[in-house]
Amino acid sequence: MSETQRPTKKQRELLTFIDNFISGHGYGPSFREIQSGLGYKSVSTVAIHIDNLIAKGHLHKRNNSARSLEVIGSSKEFTTNQISKEQEKWLVEEIGRRFAQKEADPSIVPGDIDELYVLVGALKVLGFEGAANSFKPRLAALKKLL
Repeated sequence: MSETQRPTKKQRELLTFIDNFISGHGYGPSFREIQSGLGYKSVSTVAIHIDNLIAKGHLHKRNNSARSLEVIGSSKEFTTNQISKEQEKWLVEEIGRRFAQKEADPSIVPGDIDELYVLVGALKVLGFEGAANSFKPRLAALKKLL
């Protein structure tokens, strides 16, 4: 294999999930845990992504061994920003404040909703899945106001 190819955004998300899982549990996640954790629709989607990451040199899997995924290097190399807990809290509060402004504004327009979608998407990309999911019902409610 030649030089390692840079992972895509989805692949970075998967590498980060696997790396965090291993750090928290001491062993690799199952394909079903990855499917559930990242919201994939099928285990075969997980398998395709895993195979691609192995081929690119970002993951290693021992043959005939369950929970044997290992991140080559660290997925933290692939993240563009490292955010502290204080910064995460500020970011979630700021997005909440922007939601409150839009919810209080009777003249909401589609561009306002688009901005909020981008902010929620940013939370997801940064790995704050729970925070991103907490804003989804508010997004749906605002969309109905259009």
